[in-house]
Amino acid sequence: MEDSPQSNELFLFLASTAHDMKNSISVLSGTLERLLDDASPETEKAYPQMAQMLYQTRRLNDSLMQLLALYKHVGTPEYPFDVQPIEAGQLIEQVVALERVLLESRGIALELDVEPELVWHVDEDLIVGVVSHAINNAVHYTRDRIRLSARERDGWLEIRVEDNGAGYPASLLEAGSAALSGTASGVNFLTNSAGLGLHFSREVAKMHRHRERAGTVRLENGGALGGGCFILALP
Repeated sequence: MEDSPQSNELFLFLASTAHDMKNSISVLSGTLERLLDDASPETEKAYPQMAQMLYQTRRLNDSLMQLLALYKHVGTPEYPFDVQPIEAGQLIEQVVALERVLLESRGIALELDVEPELVWHVDEDLIVGVVSHAINNAVHYTRDRIRLSARERDGWLEIRVEDNGAGYPASLLEAGSAALSGTASGVNFLTNSAGLGLHFSREVAKMHRHRERAGTVRLENGGALGGGCFILALP
């Protein structure tokens, strides 16, 4: 079926709507972050509820980011796939800035292992979105520590998000395997599957290509902290 002017207009309308929603969620998220920054569990009775609200707004922001990734995937002029050289340290700094208040409000320590001067060609917005989503997912599984690393391995930029929880349950690993292989039939909300998020992460990774190699995503258990591991590899 060929695209019609009407379908293109609808396509752009939906993209613009998602972008506006993401901006509104960002304002709400920023407000919650400022409130949490100025408060503590000892001084604010609603602190746990505000921390939970911030976590949920982050999840909603992830979903909108994933939707906007679709528009970058098809290469619309309004939302182009934009690969630029960026230092790994700068990329990770953006993720840390986005996640700092949420992690502090949950009492979660963030460990970093980054080659700061390592430069890689990526779509900055998409990769920050994918890594932030992985951290938000790790918040659900960790006991109290998350490790974020970005290093070159065998000609690939490998970004790892690891936690010290009990590891991903078998149902999530199976859903993740299906999502990453492209055989997922849907999202299993009963097991809190991140299948849809993993599907988008896979698509973002595949968009990054170099010399006939494409980026990959995988899930596993173990790693440096003994829990769940999300691994993004970019050529």
